[in-house]
Amino acid sequence: MAKATKMTMDELLEKSGDKVKQIVTGDTVEGKVMSVKKHEILVDLGANGVGMVPRREAAFSRDMEVGQEVTASVIDAEMDDGMVLLSMRKAVKDKGWDEISGKLEAGEIVEVTPFDANRGGLLVEYEGIRGFLPVSQLSAEHYPRVGSADKDEILQRLNSLVGKPIKVRILDASKKDNKLIFSEKEAVKDALSARFAEMKVGDVIKGLVTGVVDFGVFVNVDGIEGLIHISEISWERVNNPADYVKPGDTIEAKIIAIDKERLSLSMKQLKEDPWLSEVEGLKKGSKVEGTVTRITPFGAFVQISPAVEALVHVSELGDGNDVDPEKVFTLNERKEFKVLDIDREGRKISLTVA
Repeated sequence: MAKATKMTMDELLEKSGDKVKQIVTGDTVEGKVMSVKKHEILVDLGANGVGMVPRREAAFSRDMEVGQEVTASVIDAEMDDGMVLLSMRKAVKDKGWDEISGKLEAGEIVEVTPFDANRGGLLVEYEGIRGFLPVSQLSAEHYPRVGSADKDEILQRLNSLVGKPIKVRILDASKKDNKLIFSEKEAVKDALSARFAEMKVGDVIKGLVTGVVDFGVFVNVDGIEGLIHISEISWERVNNPADYVKPGDTIEAKIIAIDKERLSLSMKQLKEDPWLSEVEGLKKGSKVEGTVTRITPFGAFVQISPAVEALVHVSELGDGNDVDPEKVFTLNERKEFKVLDIDREGRKISLTVA
């Protein structure tokens, strides 16, 4: 029996004449799976011989079967054993970058599913390429509005999005730099613009509380972010917004201003201003009792009813402005005062010591 001789790729090509195009590193080739082994996959490349795909280079094609048609990139056109070294991973990535480039240019909306999260945002994979969805590019629905110092809660909120599909647009893509950035904001921008156009100041809306911070409450209104400033939560003095609402609450509010990115909302303007009714019987010269709630260098603030706070200016405490209010008043003490002036439009009342 004649002993088989191993032919090099060049010899095979010479024997085949001009019918076969010589492959080179970087080419994309197609073939059929010949065998699937623990550490490698062998691929029949026809006249171009046999290709070998190391298992690590088949990461995106784990369920290979004999006879399956595959596409791979040529890493080495002829190894020492005569086989062609291939990578399916690179082929998938090359094809993925082509897809990504087209969708970026067209501004298409695509769907990604985050597989991990960090405090900066969400890690995603699209067309075999790993990318990033920064927290700053999340929509109002998903943005983790919490106290800026509460990093653990931010991460917790981002982790709740892992495994959930999100519609996004490709914001930036560079194969050279291996950079792929997505934006959910851009994907919802057109829809939000249409919703903005339908809204007007004075409308009463329902929204979902997404975050409570020192200065107010963030609300998701059908995908549009709204802010209720601390001064618009209640007619009474609000020291801590968390005493009134919590994330997950559904609330009603009135639109008091609209800009191109955010709604300014008010909860208190849906209720009658108790200040007006509580000062109805007051007039200049009236005597009232009140509790000293704050002492400042320019005077003392006095609570004369649940919704009404008045000021005793330092000039009412003696000659000149060099009197120290802290030497005249004690915090939380209750005293009798006389009304000097009532500014109903400006919601201000001036007092003097009775």
